[in-house]
Amino acid sequence: MNVLTHGQAEPVARRLRDLRGPAPQRSLDARALAALAANPGCRRRAVLDAAGVDKGAVADRLGHPAPFGQSPFAITRGNVFEARLKADGYAALLDPLRRLLGTPPEGVGPSVPDLLPRSAPATRAERTAQALAEAAADPERWTLLDHPMFRLTLAGSPAYLEPDAVVVHGGRSTVVEIKSFPVIDGSADPAKVGAAARQAAVYVLALQETAATLAGTTADQSPYATDAFPGSPELSVLLVCPKDFSNRPTATVVDVRRELATTRRQLARLTGIDQLLDALPSGTSFDLAPDQAGIPTRPVAELTASVEAVPAAYSPDCLSTCELGFHCRAQARCADAVEQLGRGVRGELGSLRTVSAALAAATDQGPQADSEAAARLAHAAALRAEALGVREADR
Repeated sequence: MNVLTHGQAEPVARRLRDLRGPAPQRSLDARALAALAANPGCRRRAVLDAAGVDKGAVADRLGHPAPFGQSPFAITRGNVFEARLKADGYAALLDPLRRLLGTPPEGVGPSVPDLLPRSAPATRAERTAQALAEAAADPERWTLLDHPMFRLTLAGSPAYLEPDAVVVHGGRSTVVEIKSFPVIDGSADPAKVGAAARQAAVYVLALQETAATLAGTTADQSPYATDAFPGSPELSVLLVCPKDFSNRPTATVVDVRRELATTRRQLARLTGIDQLLDALPSGTSFDLAPDQAGIPTRPVAELTASVEAVPAAYSPDCLSTCELGFHCRAQARCADAVEQLGRGVRGELGSLRTVSAALAAATDQGPQADSEAAARLAHAAALRAEALGVREADR
């Protein structure tokens, strides 16, 4: 990853504030980082996320609001479930910890340091690093870090990440991810488990960076190597979910080495934020200029120009992971871009960049810019025509 020096970081931070305007900065969480890692070529999302821009508000102003985010019901259920786990000195959480991690011993309560939850993210990250160092220094005790804060350097810009919990035991640490989706008859929704694993992998990556910094070294970049210095995380996480339709917890150990390797590789591909900022036209701003009632007054045409000044890498997957997905889809449709059909189709079409060019190539009516792709399209068109002809004959 491209890491900025202190002298470089301050001008970049100031430029990011200028892009955002006076609006509060939106924190870059693990869910957003996992989505960004899945599409590292999207400069638009990289810039807006680094600047802490409210992409949902921008999408609303552009006229393409997205039904994006967790439902209020899911958020409420998650909060209730997590509160139950942490009630009475984390009593409901101790059983899966003992069963799967071998800690804490019977009759021993957790050591839960104060991590300054009301402080600024940078202060919380410093306090978490201190607590992690103290806990890892004594392998005989175990410590529960409740909602710690870790700092992860991303394309030269800091991101602050807050896992549900981290257990420090035997001088090492394990990320605990608490989710509200149920495990029914011993199995859960594979898509939700996969999303939780990708999110947890981001936490493991941030924890690796924190532990390495405490040790005055760098983390091993191999997803199969386990760092030996104190506080280093295990490469598996503890996923805690409700059992069946109750609020009783059940837990499982999830190996995140594959997700960790993918996330590290994709995040490393991100261009340094300073380079992205240098490429922006003068006057680019995502400030919505709200009035006293909080209603945006920024002309839509100006905001549209600013958003479209940053290249996007749209694919249909963006509709479920990015608040600007519907706007980028509309832009791709207006440009007749093949990206609207998905990454797989885009890769198969080679140098054919528009849907119109692909259709023309399929009927031998367009320039053969990519003879191999054109031949495949013509063959597919012939098969389609044959199938439709057979169907017509059967009628």
